[in-house]
Amino acid sequence: MLKIGDVINLETLDGNGERLKCKLVERKGNQLYIDYPINAITGRSAYLMLGTELIASFVNKDHNAFRFQTEVTGRVKENIPMISITYPGDNQLIRIQRREFVRVDTSIDVAIHPKQDELQPIIAVTTDISAGGSAVLLPKSTKLKQGQEIVVWFSLPFQNETIEYIKLNARIIRFIPAENELFLKAPLQFLEIDDATQQTLIRFCFQQQIQMRRKGLITE
Repeated sequence: MLKIGDVINLETLDGNGERLKCKLVERKGNQLYIDYPINAITGRSAYLMLGTELIASFVNKDHNAFRFQTEVTGRVKENIPMISITYPGDNQLIRIQRREFVRVDTSIDVAIHPKQDELQPIIAVTTDISAGGSAVLLPKSTKLKQGQEIVVWFSLPFQNETIEYIKLNARIIRFIPAENELFLKAPLQFLEIDDATQQTLIRFCFQQQIQMRRKGLITE
């Protein structure tokens, strides 16, 4: 899947979301050897400590994009300085849906605030989420309306046991029946989302995919 000379994009998982670029120089088993990564914005070499966890992505010869989680395992000095990172194997890669954001089924806490404060805030849970929208369960008695713009606070639990809180403007697309007849499912469209927040959501969804794959809940 990966071949020597391929460009690999890296993103740190420390909350800063630093984006880096590098090339694959050598490969030995489940270890990839890359040249020193360059910060995609500043153009400067990035220093990565041993044990640093990253999300890696690349595009193969067929123009398909893939992601995998990796970790810095060492530094090598040969003809050129290299960094070694782990590779989970071709069968553990997650294909990136390039035309739309990947939506994952997950239940996380949300607080919904009507934009004009005309109603009291509502505490709810999601049924799924992506970097472009979400679906939440609301009581059937809700006074929120289709097409209404709202402010939503999400509590995102990451694998490293940190919780990131993000605030988004959203629009209620419609209401549809939920499995529990006491609730309605409300798909939401995120509005005016900034790049940093979108990257946080992409990172969260990716980690959720990793966890689901480990539990055997998804196979692709």
